[in-house]
Amino acid sequence: MLHVDKNGIDEERYRRQIIIDGWGIKTQEKIENSKVFILGAGGLGCPVALNLTSAGVGNIRICDSDTVELSNLNRQFLHAEQNVGVDKTTSAVQFLSRYNSGVNFTTITKKVTEDNVDELVADADIILDCVDNFPARYALNQCALRKNIPLVHGAVWGMEGRVTLINPPETPCLSCLFPVAPAKEEIPVLGVVACATGSLQAMETINYLCGYPPNLKGKMLIMDYSTMRSQTLEVARNPSCPVCADM
Repeated sequence: MLHVDKNGIDEERYRRQIIIDGWGIKTQEKIENSKVFILGAGGLGCPVALNLTSAGVGNIRICDSDTVELSNLNRQFLHAEQNVGVDKTTSAVQFLSRYNSGVNFTTITKKVTEDNVDELVADADIILDCVDNFPARYALNQCALRKNIPLVHGAVWGMEGRVTLINPPETPCLSCLFPVAPAKEEIPVLGVVACATGSLQAMETINYLCGYPPNLKGKMLIMDYSTMRSQTLEVARNPSCPVCADM
């Protein structure tokens, strides 16, 4: 049962975060009125989507062109064995909408390209890069630049995860960090590594939506989960970047 205030906030559901020092109803209202775009409903997208849904982000657009495969299930926990062959966006939202019926979900089962990315991202307040596909990542990066929308980039490889917030001209763009796309290959990953890294992406997103200073603007957090050590590196713009140098 919902226990909503006059502004429509379910105070009982979100009570434990509302009572965080400095949070309150006003911050919860910011989250509920927010719109996010998540590209990828896989290893990173699953924890991102679940954490944002749990926090009460009001409008979540999830885009993924793939279907669930058995090899996904070591890390993509929004999908079940019974959903093998089902569109990932449909599978994810089946779970998420049961988890929090107060969130508005939009599913997009398309590949992101340079031609359609602006339309798919629409009027999102923030973009989450949760894919392992660099052509799509570069398209997202250029969309973020055109629309002046922050982009939270996440990546995993083996026992390592990386997260940064991209928002030129205050930060480098993705092309500054990766001028040339790495060769495409199967990515080794443990489920908990993807889960933890996606949760860090969600935390940075929530900070931004709440109006708190993003911790990873212009910085790359690198987590080595095999040793439980982390480092945060300053990242600089490339003055010759063909994508953002003119900003």
